[in-house]
Amino acid sequence: MLRTEHAPVRAPWVPSFRGLGAFFLCEFRVQFHEKISIVTSTIVQVVVLVFVGLLAPGLFGVALVGAIIFSFFTLGGRVQNEAAYVRVDHRLNQLYLASPLTAESYFFGMALGVLVAYLPPIVILFVLAEGLLLMSAATAAVLLGVSLVVWLFAISVGYVVSTLFKTMRAIWPWQSLIYTLFGVLPPVFYPLAYFPAALRWLALIIPPSAAAALVQGSLGDSTLSTGDVTLAAGSLVFEALVLFAFALYWARRTVMET
Repeated sequence: MLRTEHAPVRAPWVPSFRGLGAFFLCEFRVQFHEKISIVTSTIVQVVVLVFVGLLAPGLFGVALVGAIIFSFFTLGGRVQNEAAYVRVDHRLNQLYLASPLTAESYFFGMALGVLVAYLPPIVILFVLAEGLLLMSAATAAVLLGVSLVVWLFAISVGYVVSTLFKTMRAIWPWQSLIYTLFGVLPPVFYPLAYFPAALRWLALIIPPSAAAALVQGSLGDSTLSTGDVTLAAGSLVFEALVLFAFALYWARRTVMET
């Protein structure tokens, strides 16, 4: 008697990352060819740092930390544009997803490829921050940790937004709005103390400014109460994990619609 074996049925809420490594390498190679884009990816951060250095040198350290966090945050916009470009202009997503590659691996592999390709300018900022601010190992760990959580939140938002429109013209304004509005207006490049006291709670629940506040507190540039730390850290992790879980679900939900 012949035995037939079937792959175990996966519960609909359990993600599968089959093909993640291969697609990550593919996307990394694609992104790494965009040398000019990589070099200019931190141009906004550098401009802000130059102005702060000239006009308010005492805030340069805070702005430098904000530049690192903002750099991780804007990678969500890169994922948004890349996912939309592949889907809208080339329809290559249909080819990718017709392979054994899972929808979750398509989304997260693309995000990882973008992250690694755009790391060099961020590493330069990080080394500069370590050299100028003389961060302790604990503070450096906090900065790296919160930056990665912000990245997780940003790529999730970016991928979901990329699926909501059918033309690139409609997507580009949203990228500028989302990543400029939430990455520049809240206290990311400037101290939390400069933000209106009545709206302090709002700054502590917006991921980029929550991350910046935690690092500012670790550096001693901002005084945070235990409640502030709990609110900032809790909301940052909660929002990132919930949005990431939703993005994984949404990637599978929309795979047949794209």
